[in-house]
Amino acid sequence: MQYGVVFPQTEIGADPAGVRRYAETAEALGFEYLVAFDHVIGANPEKPGPWQGGSYTYESMFHEPLVLFGYLAGITQQLAFATGILILPQRQTVLVAKQAAEVDVLSGGRLRLGIGVGWNPLEYEALGMAFHTRGRRQAEQVDVLRKLWTQRLVEFEGRDHRIPDGGINPLPVQRPIPIWFGGMSDVALRRMARIGDGWMPNTADPDQLEAMLAELRGYLEAADRTAFSGTGSPGAGDAFGIDVRIDMRRLGADTWPGLLDRYTELGVTHVCLNTMGLGFDLDGHLEAAEQFRDTLPGA
Repeated sequence: MQYGVVFPQTEIGADPAGVRRYAETAEALGFEYLVAFDHVIGANPEKPGPWQGGSYTYESMFHEPLVLFGYLAGITQQLAFATGILILPQRQTVLVAKQAAEVDVLSGGRLRLGIGVGWNPLEYEALGMAFHTRGRRQAEQVDVLRKLWTQRLVEFEGRDHRIPDGGINPLPVQRPIPIWFGGMSDVALRRMARIGDGWMPNTADPDQLEAMLAELRGYLEAADRTAFSGTGSPGAGDAFGIDVRIDMRRLGADTWPGLLDRYTELGVTHVCLNTMGLGFDLDGHLEAAEQFRDTLPGA
């Protein structure tokens, strides 16, 4: 099992020194990866409209994940990076392919692209993308990304994408970069079983997770995929990863040893700690990360 931490997006501030210190300390503590959440633009909650609700507003600060990872790639040596999750359908696919490939090159192959469809129509409207067709668009995007990451020249004609004959340069170190899915719906589970490399669920509750993993395992078996034993690109017999996020607001340190035991039994491959939402300053986030590290097997 691999262990990581969630970059405390909304609380770390805009000082590059704090960003650097967090990543360098996470690596020094022995964590294997860092997860960063994604929101491009926040809504005004006082304005009527379909974008009301959710946990974040225009006052919630978010570093852009791929730019952030490009910066962190140059100041770390082993720490891997995962978007958790990048709202893919609201972004231009070819541009994401280019940006992700660049991060992978600069980091020496340390990127994992977690993707999802999001919930906020405002973001889609502001970025000029259709909200109601985002699920369909996402599936085609995955195909386009993998082609661009593995082929020097790509010709593609789909429902939402057209590439006459072109390619990105440089190609990533990982060919292709692993693509993991967020989402909890049956549609999302079926889609990730067909074309994903792993799942980043929104729940850490072992009982709920066990039930959903049973469903996912069935979909993976139907797709001739190996479940919950590692990572790899889609295809017959390839393994599938599970990255569970422990939210410290709901699951305190006294629960961590038991949770880790259950996750091991369930075949979870990755576990990360989220310290956001507790009002910590930078030192508080790092102290919680160290406490989690001290709980891990072999610590």
